[in-house]
Amino acid sequence: MRMPTSTYADTEQDLVQRLRGRDEAAMALFYDRYALSLFHVIHRLVRHQAAAEDVLQESMIKIWFAFAQYNPARGRLYTWALNVCRHAAIDHMRVQRGRRERTDSLHESLEAHLLSIPGFQTEHIGVADWPGQLRPHYQCVLDLLYFGGCTQEEAAETLGWPLGTVKTRARQALKELAGRLQEA
Repeated sequence: MRMPTSTYADTEQDLVQRLRGRDEAAMALFYDRYALSLFHVIHRLVRHQAAAEDVLQESMIKIWFAFAQYNPARGRLYTWALNVCRHAAIDHMRVQRGRRERTDSLHESLEAHLLSIPGFQTEHIGVADWPGQLRPHYQCVLDLLYFGGCTQEEAAETLGWPLGTVKTRARQALKELAGRLQEA
């Protein structure tokens, strides 16, 4: 009786080839082999059992459909799958955080802060007029983000700007408003 001489690398290489060939049985084997370990990594990030299970299932679907992107020369299959799962978990957390952190309007935020100071009247320094004194591209970003309730991604799509531009302009606008607040 001959003992199998295949190594882990050989079995992984075989699994990769079968997955490239869209072999569903290979995906089931992949799931059996790696799902528990990947689940634990996801669970450490999202910290909720049901959410971790959902993210794992979404990740497995991503892995199945994006398998052509896997390059064995860049790392092991597990490492690539781990990165797919980690990114999916981070995306999930961002979406959940975004749902919880719907921002108040800029006027409400400024007035709430200023009104917390005893005897302070916002009308005395014209806080309500400050956003209108910003550059037009700052105004439109703040209008969408704080008055329109848009996410940064939605604002970028609406304005036809890159996401980084929206983030930068929003940050610069808030810095400018904070500077005016400190001066007042």
